[in-house]
Order: sequence, then C-alpha cells, then structure tokens
Amino acid sequence: MTAAGHEQVLTTLRAIAPGMQGALRRIADVMLADPAAAAELSIDRLAEAADSSPASVVRLARDLGFSGYRELRFALRADLAYASGRDASNGGSADLHRDIDPSDSLDQVIAKIAFADSRAVTETCERVDTGELAAITELLSSARRVATFGVGASAFAATDLQQKLSRIGLWAAAYSDAHEGLPAASLLGEGDVAVGISHGGDTIDVVDALRIAQEAGARTVALSNTAGSPLVSLADHALLTAAQESPFRSGATASRLAQLTLVDIIFVTVAQRHHEEAGRALERTREAIAARRLDRGGRRR
Repeated sequence: MTAAGHEQVLTTLRAIAPGMQGALRRIADVMLADPAAAAELSIDRLAEAADSSPASVVRLARDLGFSGYRELRFALRADLAYASGRDASNGGSADLHRDIDPSDSLDQVIAKIAFADSRAVTETCERVDTGELAAITELLSSARRVATFGVGASAFAATDLQQKLSRIGLWAAAYSDAHEGLPAASLLGEGDVAVGISHGGDTIDVVDALRIAQEAGARTVALSNTAGSPLVSLADHALLTAAQESPFRSGATASRLAQLTLVDIIFVTVAQRHHEEAGRALERTREAIAARRLDRGGRRR
C-alpha cells in the first residue's frame, strides 16, 4: 500500500479497520472517532488513548504506507484541511460529519443525510482503482454469462448491474437468495463471471456464492466497502466503495448509492467496449417496453 493523497488516509483507514484486531483496531477506532483531535496527539498520547504502545502506532502508520507516525500525522492534517475547504465550498460544516443525534432538528437530519450520501459518491469515485476497473471491464465484456449476488440492501445493486448488462445484450442473472444463488454459482464455469456485492464483505451467502463459482472455474469480482474482507480476499478482482455507516444508520442509503455508483461506472465502461452493439440493444429494449407506458391522458402509448 502506498501513502495516500487527499481524503485517502481516512478513507483507507475506514476500509481496513473492520479487519484489524487488537491494538491496531483500537488505534484506528480512536483516529476515526475524532480525526481532528487524533491529528493533534503525540505518538505517546495516541498510544495511551488506544491502550496500546507507540510501536503499534508506528506499525499502523506503515500498514497505511507511511514511513512512521510523523508522516501519517502530517498527511492526516493535510486531509482534514482539504476536506474542510471542500466542505466549506459546498456549504458544509463540521457538524455534518457527525452521526444523526436524537436532538437534531428536521433540517439537521436532512442536511446530514444529504452530506453523507453525496460524500459517499464523491469518495467512492476518488477511490476507484482504474487498473482493477479495466480488468473487470475486460472480464465482463467477454463473459459468456454473468451472475450477480447480493443480499439485503446489496441486492438492489446486484439487480441493477444485472438489468443494465442485460439491456445491452449480455447474458446476466441476479440472485439474492442462497437457495437459488448457490446452485446457480455451482453451474458457472470457464468463461463465466460471478460478481459478489456486500458492504461489509462478510455476508456468508455472497462469499459462499463466489467461492463456489470460483471452484467451478468462473472468474470472480467483488464490490465492497471493506478492504481485506473475506469477499475481497477471495475475489480475483475488486472495487471498493467509501461509504460510512454507523449504528444509527446501519444499512444507510449512502452505502447503496456508493454501490450503485460503482455499478454505473462498470456498466458504462463495458458499454463503451460494445459501443455499436450496445446502442442497438438499448434501442431495441426501449422499444420492447415502450407500449408499457401511459401518456399524459392515461392511455397506452
């Protein structure tokens, strides 16, 4: 991992923190709970706040791609300054970074949700690994069959990807139930691609689907918010979202918007590879459902 640029220190830390244990996880939690305060702590005080040791702080810094805590602290301050300037230019405030509180007014709730959702999309786009995107585009563009797997909120993204690929003439199916998805995964093979979508990357049904598909000879792709998760570790290729969830907003719209953003990016890059064929397929599919719409008078078109 290389040292991160603007916004990437906290984004990367949020992604890898769920997979950490012990002292490293405690240090990450302290930094994520109040990044501004953490950036002002000496290495000894940060270690004390996390009930760890300075050596563990240095190890975390190196895991993030920095030479030591001093470089990490400098980058964290730079990221916070960059975020503050960007938020100010967008009319934001420091309060918008915080989770929804029971005492928040309706206007505050609306503002916080809008901020979290827009930030999830922006930071997800900043986080896209173009090398992985190119590899995934190549796989899907030449796939014999594509199967997408997602459970709960992630099922929306899995279905959206399946529908988009189908509309440009690619064979695709979506599964949100293990009793349908796992048998389907077992029937995939060489030339097929399985795409697993899970915010935490630890949904058993999705992980098992990709494992079974991989054992059957298919290539695998993961879309997740958590680097190093079981799903990402298993997949041949992966793209990561950058949505923050909290106990108050578990399964929040921000995570789904981030997933749908990746789905749109993947779809457009695949469609580019099949520009003429995709254009013809989209026109035919539009015509196929045109009669299912009503005009302003309530009559079939």
